Amino acid sequence: MYDVVVVGARISGSSTAMLLARRGHRVLLVDRARFPSRTSSSTNLIHPPGVLRLKRWGVLDKLTGHEIPRITHYGLQSGPVRLQAPLTAVDEVDHALSPPRLALDHALVRSAVEAGAELREGVSVQGVLRADDGTVVGVTGTSKESGPFSEKAAVVIGADGKNSRIAQLVGAAKYRDEPVLSKSYWTYWEGLPQDALVRTYRKNRRHPFTWPTHDGLTIVGVAWPTEDFPSGNSEEAIDEQVIAAFADVDEEFAGKLRSTRRADRWLTGAVPNFLRVPRGPGWALVGDASATRDPITASGITHAVLGAELLAEAVDDGLTGRLPMDRALSAYRRRRDQLIVDHYDYTRDYARIADHSPEERALIEAMSRSPYHARGMIGLFSTVVPPADFYSRAAFRELFDYVDEKGGLPPRIRFLRWLLHGVPGRPAAPAALADRLMAGALGPMGELLLRSPRP
Repeated sequence: MYDVVVVGARISGSSTAMLLARRGHRVLLVDRARFPSRTSSSTNLIHPPGVLRLKRWGVLDKLTGHEIPRITHYGLQSGPVRLQAPLTAVDEVDHALSPPRLALDHALVRSAVEAGAELREGVSVQGVLRADDGTVVGVTGTSKESGPFSEKAAVVIGADGKNSRIAQLVGAAKYRDEPVLSKSYWTYWEGLPQDALVRTYRKNRRHPFTWPTHDGLTIVGVAWPTEDFPSGNSEEAIDEQVIAAFADVDEEFAGKLRSTRRADRWLTGAVPNFLRVPRGPGWALVGDASATRDPITASGITHAVLGAELLAEAVDDGLTGRLPMDRALSAYRRRRDQLIVDHYDYTRDYARIADHSPEERALIEAMSRSPYHARGMIGLFSTVVPPADFYSRAAFRELFDYVDEKGGLPPRIRFLRWLLHGVPGRPAAPAALADRLMAGALGPMGELLLRSPRP
């Protein structure tokens, strides 16, 4: 009997298996694939919190043979407004990385095996074993090498992606779900300058993006709202559409695209959005099996490793007897929600790719003039700053100190500035009214602002 069976050996599964095996638990890790193995398209950006974990775990040391430049700045341009800031350090890590996904998956699998996890490849899990009270106590399935099998464990972990078979078998309910909100074309480009910068743009309901990845390549892509996505085109037609989208926001970069060339085929990114109940008697979910969101904020890998760390700590608490397993897994659900739910809402809002209003642009321009708010905005995107910390009454009241009146302000922003700064002593009633008006302009994130304490 195993302590843990982990189904799915990609980012979240191998990370969880490795961490539990390093704590001395008997772990079985299974996957339908054989490693190294390609996966579905992934833009493979890892934000600083994820880089920190992979560095601490020794996984980055296994990515030898690849040139992986550090990315130190993120930027957003909305119309004429530009915001760019350095990444806030998480402990000693102040950069993002974009390693080859094939090598990263293989490095994590090897790390799990080296830690003592047993790996079975070419395995399809088809059922779960249950005790008389319904608690999950193992799995059944078929191995390509040895045929049917059955294994028992104290905990079964589903790390098998957004279409998780384990989630289906245990009846893990979805909630707060929405369909695909955006779709993108993206690829690898060669010959571009390797600036240490993630560039993102927003104009005409398009979201161009680019950053340096590995071995001299650059990721180049554009996302559209689902209803506007130009599907069914030839590779050459997509070339033209993507370059045209960049030309609309950054002619200089578009010129560089025209003078260099695409190094791979175009890939399509599109996923639904949902949260799942991530635990139950004898089972837990992690990674995309637990929560899947639009890839537009490139947070999937980062949240996969952070979630694996949370789940490994909880399962270890249960297996060692520090907590009853049911309480340990309940604590995992709370901590997972703290990690991901607000950022999930932020991502869904971002993925609608609505053009910024004049009021929103005025606030973004103010952020660009404030080092604190610029780093906060970039930290929000890069999962360093929790959305509740950024979307707070105090932060947005301070932001109005940086609003630039020289170029003219939208009437609503001028009125908000008057409420916050034009009343002697800033009485509570006008300030509270300003908070409500600001919250109304922030969509789902406005709820976070109104939940925050008054300064």
